[in-house]
Amino acid sequence: MSGDQGKCIIVSAPSGAGKTTIVRYLLEQEATLAFSVSATSRAKRSYEVDGKDYHFITAEEFGQRIEEDAFVEWEEVYPGQFYGTLKHELHRIWQQGKHPIFDVDVVGGLDLKEIFGPNALAIFIAPPSIEALEERLRQRGTETPESLAKRVAKAEHELTYAPDFDATVINEDRDRACAEAYQRVRDFLS
Repeated sequence: MSGDQGKCIIVSAPSGAGKTTIVRYLLEQEATLAFSVSATSRAKRSYEVDGKDYHFITAEEFGQRIEEDAFVEWEEVYPGQFYGTLKHELHRIWQQGKHPIFDVDVVGGLDLKEIFGPNALAIFIAPPSIEALEERLRQRGTETPESLAKRVAKAEHELTYAPDFDATVINEDRDRACAEAYQRVRDFLS
């Protein structure tokens, strides 16, 4: 991937910090952005739509696409659970004359930042505290005690990467965090 395709916005955060909410807000506010749909091998949640939230593929198919060099970046986030950005997804967005916006985990976000260099704005969404993050994850009702503990431990580690991003937005107040992220995006795109 060369850097001549235009700019892109990368939004990363630990699970439960509110990155998806902020990405949705940015897409509503900024017409030049288009959501980059990631591929994943994890199971589809009941409210998710294939091709809109994620491209849901089997782990076997994911492996095949890795062999074919179909990804810009990919990683095994949890054992047997792969996530990645398909090259054809970016070409689709750039052909529309838009800027892709990525909703990705922290390692994926840093990989994309390295690939796109100065053409990328990488925003880290941080929770106000680990306790607040744990409470948000608990309120989702999607976690077992084991998966909750795993996500919280991972979040504590991921927070150490915040300084590697271009900007950090602390999501204590949702409206304020959305407005701050939008201001960063507008400054970058203009």
